[in-house]
Amino acid sequence: MLGERWIPHEARYVASARRFVRDIAVDWKAAESIPEIAELLTSEIVTNAIVHAAVPPVHVTVMREGRLMVVEACDFSSTTPQIRNAASMETSGRGLTVVKELSHAWGWLPNPYGKSVWFELVAWP
Repeated sequence: MLGERWIPHEARYVASARRFVRDIAVDWKAAESIPEIAELLTSEIVTNAIVHAAVPPVHVTVMREGRLMVVEACDFSSTTPQIRNAASMETSGRGLTVVKELSHAWGWLPNPYGKSVWFELVAWP
């Protein structure tokens, strides 16, 4: 594991999660665009955890599995994440679509306390 952090259950702390993941990507010398992409995707999955899980906090972990950077956000909700087809004028509902399109892989897993949503990025040669 490269790092882990508990994020309070308030929208204003999403920026802290973004910086945390970006800093790890930079510190571990991930490929050029990876810190920014990891930052964006972290924002999406942590925001979803805060918006859709009623119970705080959110646990964020960053792992390295060979060439892959894996970022995971665990929350205490058993609600299944759903990719939505947001209408063009909607101001939300595109987060998991962004995660799906920009990541190498993504998914979610139930755990004894709720669920974890994760994504992988090819970060190292």
